[in-house]
Amino acid sequence: MKLLSFETAAGASYGAAVAGGVVDLGRRLGTRYPSLRALLAGGAPALEAARAEQGVDHALDAVAFLPVVPDAKKIIGIGLNYRSHVAEESGRAPPPFPRVFGRWNDSVVGHGAALWRPKASEQFDYEGELALIIGKPGRHIAKDRAFDHIAGYACFTDGSLRDWQQHTTTSGKNFYRSGACGPYLVTADEVGDATKLTLVSRLNGKEVQHASTGDLIYDIPTLLAYVSAITRLEPGDIIATGTPEGVGSRRTPPLWMRAGDVFEVEITGLGTLRNPVVEEQEA
Repeated sequence: MKLLSFETAAGASYGAAVAGGVVDLGRRLGTRYPSLRALLAGGAPALEAARAEQGVDHALDAVAFLPVVPDAKKIIGIGLNYRSHVAEESGRAPPPFPRVFGRWNDSVVGHGAALWRPKASEQFDYEGELALIIGKPGRHIAKDRAFDHIAGYACFTDGSLRDWQQHTTTSGKNFYRSGACGPYLVTADEVGDATKLTLVSRLNGKEVQHASTGDLIYDIPTLLAYVSAITRLEPGDIIATGTPEGVGSRRTPPLWMRAGDVFEVEITGLGTLRNPVVEEQEA
């Protein structure tokens, strides 16, 4: 299934993208599962109930995409996790452990929504990433059971303010509306082998990143085992697995995102996450 969270004139909801439009699961299943996060928490019976719903309630172009899980309890980022990206970072050695940081919910928008280039910085960089979304909760997850805990996958834009990132990682990664997740959560059964996906990022239609998810330094089972040793992973939690080479800060001259730009992340089977860039607005 391709699941999404969205908004219409009637308010926020969630649903499944099908041929011809969107099945509004919030309208149909909302008394039992009021949000996509609640649906994921319901496990296999909830997903089967969602699959059983037929009929289109909205045209796809009639909904405004929200972040896939707007109320995720945790959004966790992983830094320096592609060999190619480590190599472009002045040839530094791979990190001895996964580099974990957090993102706040209001730093992330949905597909089609505008990324805000902050007033505080000119150094607004792009990072296209594969995100995994937790379905089954767990703490101290064994590597050989890791994929049992994944509901599905999505594209992720980890917009980064490089000068502020020198203050702290948290500072550079959490500017309001600086990142995006979507357009869909594609369930794991439809994705297949997540280590063999191709990630492509484009800025204004020009390819700037191209990599295989097989280039991850710390693979998905390792990430789940490591992160779940720190915190209990809950349904709807998001882990963005890192970005490959090609980031703007390592180009000569640097390539920063500016108002009027459009950034895209496309991953095999997950669709294309596309967001325009605008100057920071009044919040």
